[in-house]
Amino acid sequence: MLTIAIAGGTGSGKTTVVNRIIDSFKAGEVAVLPQDNYYRDLSHLPMEERSKVNFDEPAAIEWSLLNAHLRRLKEGFPIEMPTYSYLTCTRQPETILVEPRDVVIIEGILVLTDPELRELVDIKCFVDADADDRLIRVISRDCIERGRTPQMVIDRYERVLKPMHCQHIEPSKRFADLIIPQGGTNKVAIGLLTDFIDARLTRAARTDRP
Repeated sequence: MLTIAIAGGTGSGKTTVVNRIIDSFKAGEVAVLPQDNYYRDLSHLPMEERSKVNFDEPAAIEWSLLNAHLRRLKEGFPIEMPTYSYLTCTRQPETILVEPRDVVIIEGILVLTDPELRELVDIKCFVDADADDRLIRVISRDCIERGRTPQMVIDRYERVLKPMHCQHIEPSKRFADLIIPQGGTNKVAIGLLTDFIDARLTRAARTDRP
């Protein structure tokens, strides 16, 4: 099993990179653990308090559970990955069965901020993009998918996203083995990454052969 952490700022193109890796391999060869599924359950807080929680800092993630799940997959056992509702800020009763795969990707803005997770993965990637490009993507996404106005998105960007990016996400770039500039549009860098993954899997298959 090859484990890969893919980090980067909001709107940097992480999901595009992940999808291109998945598309480069046969169905069922790649499993993905999104960091967002491991947000802490806030059902014990009143609704008005939940809206004040900062979801862009490492403390919002239940790293112990994510790391335990990753270790279990590496040991060859399936996991029940949690699901999360952003409307209620609570963990849902439904879970997603994730089986061990040849490639396991852990994806999210903060995945390189956790020291234990960094030790558990084989490859650490950071998807880099200009702040202006990221803001444009976030405005487009949030207006279409989340019903926000451009001004609402800009206000949140200035109040939360930008300071948290500078404090937590950007500094984590120094832990990356590979930096992918220009986000998901960098076909050359993504191609190099997928070729490396394929070579590692081929080499591992030869080693395991009797």
